[in-house]
Amino acid sequence: MFAALNSATITYEQLAKAIDHSLLKPEMTEAEVIAGCELALRYNVASVCARPCDVPLAARLLAGSDVRVGTVIGFPHGSATTAVKVFEANEAMSNGAVELDMVLNIGALRSGKADFVRDDIAAVVDAARGRAIVKVILENAYLDHDQKVLGCRLCEQAGAHFVKTSTGFAPGGATIEDLKLMRATVGPNVQVKAAGGVRTLDMALAVIDAGCARFGATATAAILDEFKQRREK
Repeated sequence: MFAALNSATITYEQLAKAIDHSLLKPEMTEAEVIAGCELALRYNVASVCARPCDVPLAARLLAGSDVRVGTVIGFPHGSATTAVKVFEANEAMSNGAVELDMVLNIGALRSGKADFVRDDIAAVVDAARGRAIVKVILENAYLDHDQKVLGCRLCEQAGAHFVKTSTGFAPGGATIEDLKLMRATVGPNVQVKAAGGVRTLDMALAVIDAGCARFGATATAAILDEFKQRREK
């Protein structure tokens, strides 16, 4: 189980440790990835979520810190075969990743292929056991209410550590309604991550109050700087 945070009592340090600093844009240069890792270190966030090709670089830059190295699996469409997702997971972990944000098979979930979706997730969870935590991206923009609920339940059955709203590359991202639904659907040992659209301090605090333990952000500096300014008033 985890201790729920809330916007009324959250500290600067707790808010920073709720952020996965996102470095996933396909056009990012190596210099931008380096700058992103340096920013993550400066603000002491929870993790950097880097593109798979950047994991070795991120691992070198973050070595010795308590900013964790994360990456994505089956990203952004979730349609890679299970064997490929497992290979990606093993490759990422061998390169230094300790957090894996995998996309479930969206089409299979929408087709009602529950066993397939659960087994797909479980294979990555099994590969990561004792080496990395697994956050499963549902990509809620493509799902109806019942599919979101089913997706969350399958993630929990498969042993995932987090359920996550979005990749940030679909037509829609995190909504408070979806986050509350996800938090209500999974048990106390599964955490919730918001991604896509958390660009302001107010939205960051709103997702915390909706039950999130983590959220993905590119506006990390702006969010934390504004938090500090407000608390100093």
